[in-house]
Amino acid sequence: MTSQVQTTVEPEYENAPDLAAYADTLIATRESRQPDWDTLAFQTKAGPQFARAQIRYVGSGATGNHEDDARIIPSRGFTFSNMLLPPGAEGPEHTHHDAEEGFFVLEGQVEFGIHRGSEVARRTLGYRDMIVVPAGVPRSVKNVGDTDALICVIIGRQKPQVPVYPETSAVHGVTRD
Repeated sequence: MTSQVQTTVEPEYENAPDLAAYADTLIATRESRQPDWDTLAFQTKAGPQFARAQIRYVGSGATGNHEDDARIIPSRGFTFSNMLLPPGAEGPEHTHHDAEEGFFVLEGQVEFGIHRGSEVARRTLGYRDMIVVPAGVPRSVKNVGDTDALICVIIGRQKPQVPVYPETSAVHGVTRD
């Protein structure tokens, strides 16, 4: 009994007159990335500790509509960004109901919280440690070190929904406008 693998080939690849130019559209270099301190700046209404930067690579994530940024590789099934957290910076408790979210620590000491009501399980991760949080599970992040922390953030959807900030979150009720 043999199984057949269904394959699809992207039209941009098949129809590309210049394979080298097509290959360049698949690359996002570190030099071409810019930290975006504005996309999550609304959260600082709840306190300055929520100031942090998103550095987008694939897709626009769940932080808003950034598809017009030509430097971002279009998402075909997931998003990938880096998050830059100064010492003491936090990502507030939030929930992605439509996708799992993975965090991979590149630099620093980062405390991740898994929330259930008023209960929080906290784990501190460092260089090359990872946590994957299933959809629907509230999570938070905090740089507990004395240097900048840099983490990879992967969300398992092409265009994730904007996260929900439960009543127990410091930014619950804070609006983007």
